[in-house]
Amino acid sequence: MTPAISAVRKTSAKTDPVLQRLWALHPKVIDLSLERIERLLKALGHPEERLPPVIHVAGTNGKGSAIAFLRAIFEAAGHRVHVYTSPHLVRFNERIRLAGSLISDDELFDVLSECEAANGGGPITFFEITTAAAFLAFARQPADIVLLETGLGGRLDATNVIADPVCTAITPISLDHTQFLGETIAKIAGEKAGILKSGAPCVVGPQSRDAADVIAARAQDLRSPLFRFGTDWSVEAAGNGMVVRDGASNHELPMPGLAGAHQLINAATAIACLRHAPLPVTENAIRAGLQKVEWPARLQRLTKGPLSRCLNDSRSELWLDGGHNPAAGEVLGETAKGWNDLPLHLVFGMLNTKDGGGFLRPLAHYARSLRAVAIAGEQASLSAEEAAALARQSGHNAKTASSVEAAVVEIANAGEPARILICGSLYLAGQVLAENS
Repeated sequence: MTPAISAVRKTSAKTDPVLQRLWALHPKVIDLSLERIERLLKALGHPEERLPPVIHVAGTNGKGSAIAFLRAIFEAAGHRVHVYTSPHLVRFNERIRLAGSLISDDELFDVLSECEAANGGGPITFFEITTAAAFLAFARQPADIVLLETGLGGRLDATNVIADPVCTAITPISLDHTQFLGETIAKIAGEKAGILKSGAPCVVGPQSRDAADVIAARAQDLRSPLFRFGTDWSVEAAGNGMVVRDGASNHELPMPGLAGAHQLINAATAIACLRHAPLPVTENAIRAGLQKVEWPARLQRLTKGPLSRCLNDSRSELWLDGGHNPAAGEVLGETAKGWNDLPLHLVFGMLNTKDGGGFLRPLAHYARSLRAVAIAGEQASLSAEEAAALARQSGHNAKTASSVEAAVVEIANAGEPARILICGSLYLAGQVLAENS
């Protein structure tokens, strides 16, 4: 099974064959360029020019969560929302949401097949041609707004064919995908800032000085107004809720429905974007959206399914997170700092293309033990032995397990209540969600 399709945990007899064919159209998984998708979109009659207003979001961490908050808020306000995100966790259909619902197999088959025919067998990456399919679907079904997440970087990302977004946003930037985006924060920021467009406002999340300087220079060149965290908007916890300050307005709001202190920033990023969206949104809709938001595998507590039933103590908890870079490890470390009521045990798996040590080191002080597993079916996965060795080098008490379930059972049977966190990879998280459904 090809790497791209191995993440399709629930298969579809109708769409999987065409997805497999599309995967084979280019020898590389990632080949950053706009030339191929621009050629295909021209052949399709430029569906990207017939979309509802677009909010385009880039960044290293938090961009998917910010989009999840935006979707929840807009939908709470009664608006129809198209959403494009990646990667998926269980089914490819998760990447394309049409006016509130995941794209159906029939609709997905139709747009994929049309893109395949229009492409005529030319070289094009899987992400590029499926992005074109999303635009085709969005152009054909009415909606009030499109929420568009970059796949990788920004400047040469396939989503960056949108010429006139109503707003862009850049969430925190850190080192990730350095083989494609550059070895420094400044170089990566230059790629992310490539989504800025002339005159379009950009909401900027917390950034290092290097990233902030690059974004500011790009915005000045384009005369793109910046709305920066700490200067133009901010957020802080207050009692049982949070306060978002946006210009002269203060929003006293409930805590976000997604766990972790970092989600306050992601929620506030979404709220800052609302100022620039051409849609009415009430304070009540913001409050409702914050509480109804859903975004799987982002510090998600698992309370149902076979894995949760492995816990033999009602005080034990099982959590899942798909973060996979050093910044994500720091965020989880901050969360773990407050998890002092139960011993923390990690179940860890990761791809060999990631900085595993950078992810694991912030967690070493808080985790009592770590069970390392291989990610089944992923050619780029670290073996359990490699993952365990990496964890030991990063300060963890680590050993291997044959599977996630075996690791959870072993921890649960140790004779004391525990908090178990499965982490290290979105691919691992997708497998867990599929197997635990």
